[in-house]
Amino acid sequence: MNTYLSASRRHFVKSGGLTLGAAALSDLLAGNTQAASHFAPRAKHVIYLHMIGAPSHLDLYDYKPELVKRNAQLCPDELIKGKRFAFIGGEMRLAGTSYQFAKHGQSGAEVSELLPNFAGIADDVCIIKSLHTNEINHAPAQMFLHTGFGRGGRPSLGAWVTYGLGSENQDLPSYVVLLSGPPGGAGTTLWSTGFLPSVHQGIQFRSSGEPVLFLNNREGQSAKERRRVLDAVKALNTAQLQAVGDSEIATRISQYEMAYRMQTSVPGLMDISQETKSTLEMYGAKPGAASFANNCLLARRLVERGVRFVQLFDSDWDHHGGLDKRLRAKAKDVDQPMAALIRDLKQRGLLDETLVIWGGEFGRTPLAQGIDGNGTKTTPGRDHHKDAYTIWMAGGGIKGGITYGKTDDFGFNVAENSVHTHDLNATVLHLLGMNHEKLTYRYQGRDYRLTDVEGKIVHDVLA
Repeated sequence: MNTYLSASRRHFVKSGGLTLGAAALSDLLAGNTQAASHFAPRAKHVIYLHMIGAPSHLDLYDYKPELVKRNAQLCPDELIKGKRFAFIGGEMRLAGTSYQFAKHGQSGAEVSELLPNFAGIADDVCIIKSLHTNEINHAPAQMFLHTGFGRGGRPSLGAWVTYGLGSENQDLPSYVVLLSGPPGGAGTTLWSTGFLPSVHQGIQFRSSGEPVLFLNNREGQSAKERRRVLDAVKALNTAQLQAVGDSEIATRISQYEMAYRMQTSVPGLMDISQETKSTLEMYGAKPGAASFANNCLLARRLVERGVRFVQLFDSDWDHHGGLDKRLRAKAKDVDQPMAALIRDLKQRGLLDETLVIWGGEFGRTPLAQGIDGNGTKTTPGRDHHKDAYTIWMAGGGIKGGITYGKTDDFGFNVAENSVHTHDLNATVLHLLGMNHEKLTYRYQGRDYRLTDVEGKIVHDVLA
């Protein structure tokens, strides 16, 4: 074993941090790609499609005939008593959807007319209508969803997963992030390693331009010169690691080597022009463009190559106003590629081992909001709603063709089979072969975990 790897192992033992994840880190640095699961996993990879800003579940997945019937009526006081809203106030009127819903597939899943392609995969997905969260504003809710805590400083879900399981490809990061539009209010916190070793940091790839920033050699620098510099830096870092035993130095050595290997592996990976015409058309992807469609196709290419966790962030779902046009446009952006992703994974035999998750940080109110975020009068939209919303999951041990959970007649509250954010994350870790109560990391004298001190596995959605 290399000296710096031995020192890294010694550091973890001495610091009391030799848990499942610490062992996985040492294995990762040593080139061992075998996952260190608590039990046999159902999924090997995750593709997480996060719609930044929170889609209106009431206009996409959760049809409420009573709400439509009473559209524009004053909201009964008992429905809003004790409720918290981010912006809406004064006179509150009910807002039923203006879009048509229909049942699809053998499962009879009710889906909005805005998602015709998604309707075609209804029997492959599990729609969960009873998710709820603790946070009512975007940045805290985004952090709570992905880190289990509404403030910065905690590791993201992807970091926890790679901490527990390591990598299957030594030429690519185990955790990759793809953006279509700007990041959410929480920014890079959403793929942060927090207090975990920085080897678990999400790495942002770009579907146009330079794939990874600062990866290429400087102008005029040859590959031989780059190798000479890396060898010199490695020797200095190894000497420092032997002296102080800091695992972050081992991470630095590993990441320099990873970056060197990525110079060869990444360009070919990101070149989607290698795909067939029919595949590009299925996704609606266009080589050289920066889009959600391209990112969905890249996500499939990444998991094919063994990347453990791929996270897509798609922006502009915060529809306080202009819901009639803006939601339609956003739904059109994602409908075809997300359905294509499920079909493509399935036909390639990858869906059974790849968990796909779609959703936002919270839902939207069943009340009309006639202003945008700046207070300007506009066409109606919906405010933030933390008490009930919809996500969907597919593949990786999830039972397809079911709808789980239910909200009340107005979509205000969960009526059946409540699923908290911690329950969702506990279930994700379970599908990957990890016990959410045992996947811990000692930091500042306390054992931390993704689900804090809560969370239960939602067994009813498992295949």
